[in-house]
Amino acid sequence: MAVQARPQTPHATTVDRREGPYGEVVLRERGEHFEIIANGCFLMDTSDGRSERLLVDAALDALPAGAGRPSPALLIGGLGVGFSLARAAAQPRWGRIAVVEREQAVIDWHREGPLARISGEALADPRCEIIHTDLVDYVRENRIGNAGTYQDTYDALCLDIDNGPDWTVTDDNVNLYSPQGLAGCMRRLRPGGVLAVWSAGPSPEFEKALRNAGFNLVRTEEIQVARGVPDVVHLAVRPA
Repeated sequence: MAVQARPQTPHATTVDRREGPYGEVVLRERGEHFEIIANGCFLMDTSDGRSERLLVDAALDALPAGAGRPSPALLIGGLGVGFSLARAAAQPRWGRIAVVEREQAVIDWHREGPLARISGEALADPRCEIIHTDLVDYVRENRIGNAGTYQDTYDALCLDIDNGPDWTVTDDNVNLYSPQGLAGCMRRLRPGGVLAVWSAGPSPEFEKALRNAGFNLVRTEEIQVARGVPDVVHLAVRPA
């Protein structure tokens, strides 16, 4: 029997490389797809967006439909390759859709570069905006509006800035999953709002941290991938 040769993995070409306040971020092209590398750590590519889409779908499905939330507001943590943003913009039920992204390079790749093919239509949607800041800082801000309420609150937070709570891209990101960081996420959510966190694998310790932070209905949904263990989305709800 003849042995079939394995298909060759296309060679990766560097499209752009930037040094920023958080280290190096690189956009590479590999065949028909693009991939983002941060400080030498692979983050994501454009080959399969199921995980990013399910992150948004799971958050929307967890919100009660009907009166009270006709146009829920969504915060996406991390622009990435744009799959989560594109998915949200394709769903008419969402109202305001904000994306927090700390890397100017990533924003540029979407607004003026090759990733516009994924996010261009979404960024043209008047519901969508990009907030250029660090997500860890954003959720922990304590700004108070004129009415005495916390500014910029949302019905759902979809966070995808790391490979999971146990595998952060930068050391500072661990603060997002700390008691203080989860308290900040809680404040950003409206009563009954949903927190959805993508992870490359399940984290029982993070589930425990969510419960300790006061979240209800904590659960983990698996996302089947082509090879290896499933990705997961951790879900939790702020008490009403």
